[in-house]
Amino acid sequence: MKQTNHQFFDFLDFNTDLSLEEGVSRLWKACNPIDISQNGQGVVLTVPFQCQLLSNEIAPDTSISRKNHKVFLRAFGEKILRVSVGFDKEILESSPMLEMADDVQEMTLKIEKSSSKWVVKDNNGVLRAVFDLSTPEIDHWSDLLPEPEESMKATFYPDGKKAITVSAYDQFFPGRMDAMCLSFVETHGAPSKVSISFHAKPDEKFVGTGERFSKMDLSGNTFQLKNQDGQGVNNKRTYKNIPFYLSSELYGMFLHTSTYCKFSMADFSTRSVQLLVEEPVLDVFLIGEDSPEKIIYQYKKLTGFPTVPPLWTYGVWMSRMTYFSEEEVNEICDRLRTEDYPCDVIHLDTGWFKTDWLCEWKFNSERFPDPTRFVSNLKKNGYRVSLWQMPYISEEAEQYEEAKANNYIGTLNGDIIQGGSNFSNLDYAGTIDFTYPKAVEWYKDLLRELLDMGVACIKTDFGEEIHLDANYHNMTPESLNNLYALLYQKAAFEVTKEVTGDGIVWARAGWAGCQRYPIHWGGDAAASWDGMAGSLKGGLHLGLSGFGFWSHDVPGFHGVPNFMNSVIPDDLYVRWTQFGVFTSHIRYHGTSKREPYYYPNIASTIRKWWKLRYALLPYILQESKKTVSTGFPVLRALLMQHPQDRMCWHIDDQYYFGADFLVAPMMNSENKRDVYLPEGSWVNFFTGEKTAGDKWLRHIEVPMEDMPVWVKEGAEIPIYPEAVNCTDDMDLKKSVNIKIDTNFRGIWTYLDFI
Repeated sequence: MKQTNHQFFDFLDFNTDLSLEEGVSRLWKACNPIDISQNGQGVVLTVPFQCQLLSNEIAPDTSISRKNHKVFLRAFGEKILRVSVGFDKEILESSPMLEMADDVQEMTLKIEKSSSKWVVKDNNGVLRAVFDLSTPEIDHWSDLLPEPEESMKATFYPDGKKAITVSAYDQFFPGRMDAMCLSFVETHGAPSKVSISFHAKPDEKFVGTGERFSKMDLSGNTFQLKNQDGQGVNNKRTYKNIPFYLSSELYGMFLHTSTYCKFSMADFSTRSVQLLVEEPVLDVFLIGEDSPEKIIYQYKKLTGFPTVPPLWTYGVWMSRMTYFSEEEVNEICDRLRTEDYPCDVIHLDTGWFKTDWLCEWKFNSERFPDPTRFVSNLKKNGYRVSLWQMPYISEEAEQYEEAKANNYIGTLNGDIIQGGSNFSNLDYAGTIDFTYPKAVEWYKDLLRELLDMGVACIKTDFGEEIHLDANYHNMTPESLNNLYALLYQKAAFEVTKEVTGDGIVWARAGWAGCQRYPIHWGGDAAASWDGMAGSLKGGLHLGLSGFGFWSHDVPGFHGVPNFMNSVIPDDLYVRWTQFGVFTSHIRYHGTSKREPYYYPNIASTIRKWWKLRYALLPYILQESKKTVSTGFPVLRALLMQHPQDRMCWHIDDQYYFGADFLVAPMMNSENKRDVYLPEGSWVNFFTGEKTAGDKWLRHIEVPMEDMPVWVKEGAEIPIYPEAVNCTDDMDLKKSVNIKIDTNFRGIWTYLDFI
């Protein structure tokens, strides 16, 4: 549909040919509440909604009586306010997305009423909401245009300080509204969609909403939160949509839903943030706090915290698409050891089955004749095995008839061609139904057999899309599509932890709550500078959406322009390796050769950076432990450390690595870039040179063997002082602290084994 610049069409999705909406759809807008009362520990308002005419100009249809609906307000502790309204549908008290911390306790709200406003305070006397019943002050002199339509005027104070105001009059004249306070759409006489708008200040900035391959400040953008195969990291498609945003006004908003929704971040109107959810329920958690980290911490207290992945996961992962035999894998692993490349994980992608991409959860018996012995021997050599699989079952798969007969997969209602990446031309006839407990246990048993033989990790690939023309046991396809990633990863994580003791998956898709099941990676980036930059942007926004652990395919997943066969440039391989060293987890993967010895001109440089990675593991583990009890991710946008620095709300090509490192990946072949140093005293990690912050360093030149990385002066960085083949060789008690002071001359002087 072409853009009309009418909110009615462009945001609320009404057809521009309004004759097609006659008898089908109606818009209802909230008016002033007519009653407020106690409801348990919370309060409930009765809000009348006025039907609107089907017209380009927004106007009330007074021939239709108003409808009253209940708006519920509840306080969860001193920092969170829950605003909910169900239009003929139950508001869920809990869901798979919610995993509330024990100390998230509901507070009692009290009402103070006057003729002009209703005030809601908590049992500590702290202001939590105001509903303004007054009429606008008027100096009447013209009847040229109609009076403004009655509109709900509400301000929420999630922490008693941050004022989040519903957009009551975001308009030109009354008939030309750019945002509506609170509204719902009826389809065939039943509520089907809900929208709410919050006032946005002229200089307000927004981040988060999941894995956005966009600039840091999302203002001026509208996003559809519908998980899909991103097919790259330089577009609006994304594997991980999270219905949570963070405002520079220091509040957060979590929309508790799994259905498709739309976020307009001061886009359709620069005065408003607008939410549209495609179900007749609006359930919003508003969070007020003193810093971005604390806001994300409160969000994680609602949706759950991860556990620290095991030490071996922080080592180097080696993979490509794909290895086809035991002989090939052993040759690669032996050569890495012989040529002194430390490595912990060998990942087998799509080729370990009988037929490439034909996921049957069984090793090919000819190419892997004794998988238990194969996995055991690799473990003795210091390698854990990670295995690829997917949640879709082909008609050609050994398990298809069993899955179909027992309804373990969604029953298709027609012939569907899946929209996601499919390099195999296989027909994926069904999606495993994780809403069905028996299907969950069946799937776990498939993985359990592999884990019992010693496999360490399951790559839970795909999951961002399901067969939509199918029946699932306990959810509609539209409600399940976004949530599917959470149910899928939860099952794989649980059985892996049960069998191996290690809570770990390697996951691509995501929704609210998936941060509980690390590790997530950024998807199929192009092996290009654009792919590297897009990957970092996605990772930063994901970290601002509650995810603590994140990785990416080094040095990009697919070739350009030849998807499978383009040669990876040496400088890209080196620069992406450096980026990977300063990421929570580092994995090499892609459509062609990724092993470093295939790049002889830079092989020794790569070895040096891998050894630095292992030297940094004590620090990385230290910082990882913070993400399981705070709002900090390991890889942090600068704004998390400097929320008052307006510049930091715009920088998307630098980041903090933990609390002490400032990392500026080189993402071009010119070996030059600008770097912003926030306030403080900074020390170059590789040269020891000291630089005062709060300024730009323009056009700095850094040779390919080096990298722009600084450390806070005075920091103490734990490192591992010995060479190792893998983390099995490490005794973390041997770690030593390096003081970043006037005696520091660069990290290489401390690592004589590199």
